[in-house]
Amino acid sequence: MPAIQRIITDRYAGRDLPITLVLPDGARVPLSPAPAIDVVARNWKGLRALSKPGLGTLARAYVHGDVDFTGSARGILDVAESLVGTVDHGADGLVTRWKQFVHQHRSNQRNIAHHYDVSNAFYRLWLDERMVYSCAYFKTASDTLDQAQVNKIDHICRKLRLAPGERFLDIGCGWGALVLHAAQNYDVQAHGITLSKNQFEHVSREIEARGLGGKVTVELRDYLDLPEDAPYDKVASVGMFEHVGVARFLKYFGKIYRVLKPGGLVLNHGITHNALGADSLGSGIGDFVEEYVFPGGELTHVSKVIESMAGAGLESIDAEARREHYARTLWHWVERLEARAAEAIREVGEERFRVWRIYMAGSAHAFDRGWLSLWQILAGKPLPDGSLPHPLTRDYMYATR
Repeated sequence: MPAIQRIITDRYAGRDLPITLVLPDGARVPLSPAPAIDVVARNWKGLRALSKPGLGTLARAYVHGDVDFTGSARGILDVAESLVGTVDHGADGLVTRWKQFVHQHRSNQRNIAHHYDVSNAFYRLWLDERMVYSCAYFKTASDTLDQAQVNKIDHICRKLRLAPGERFLDIGCGWGALVLHAAQNYDVQAHGITLSKNQFEHVSREIEARGLGGKVTVELRDYLDLPEDAPYDKVASVGMFEHVGVARFLKYFGKIYRVLKPGGLVLNHGITHNALGADSLGSGIGDFVEEYVFPGGELTHVSKVIESMAGAGLESIDAEARREHYARTLWHWVERLEARAAEAIREVGEERFRVWRIYMAGSAHAFDRGWLSLWQILAGKPLPDGSLPHPLTRDYMYATR
């Protein structure tokens, strides 16, 4: 047996991994009696990545084409974790670098553009028909992605108790699904803001196409620049606050407090860590996400989010965890992207396709494993007498309209 095969066999001995390692010279090294997946080291860089792997190391090697695999991304994730061994998803050296990152207007806009301004055509390949890029809400296991996203959007509107004539703000409005739905189905005056030029142009076209010019507006605007002389009745922030930075939570929620009318409600929907004190995904995967996908992103435990909301004067009145829903959403996205891989590669290139494939699959795996969660937190700005009127039960959130 050649020396490199002996080294690899020794490295993974006794784990009964259902894979065959394929070496650069084509030699095949089965690691179980019945391997189902090929993991291919295309060159010596790929062999080095496999010789002492971390999740981030393997992700980079895949993106650069040094390592490849057969089958689906979902099928390889459990195997990849077994290859790596123990996964530390707590705090690591990324904490310092993330906390030193200055989330000022210019850097925020650059980070948003890096993540969202790939091309609308690329996102359209794997998102639902309304292009909702956030956790869906599956009322049943048989719900399609399209139905689950409508469920989510309408659930947010119900939680906020949107009423005709109210002024509604969506911070980080994405491709506009929430503001368009709120205006058409709840008769509110909806305003969305985004830092993505592609998203802004898409929403603007949708407003005109649906004849909603008198009901919906959209701006390219940072939330910090929102005027405070015309407060809103209701505010939503869906999948946006991950960009803010933990050190700026008080400033972020303070701004929301100031643009909200007394007695008004805000819903904050975002990703959190499940482990107390965790600030990154650890094992290099957080570094991969920072470098390739989501520069400037930062997560924390939900308790820190609620604490920061309270520190800004917002009273939390409801919190709902959606971890399993986001895992399901992400696997839908991965499967849809893989089904249209050839189109995606033509649109954005092989490397960027690989980045998105492994990023979303890794994220889905993290939600499945309980490393990450997704929380919707409903809060309000109390009236001057300290009261915050809202129903005594959650029944209104689920009642049929």
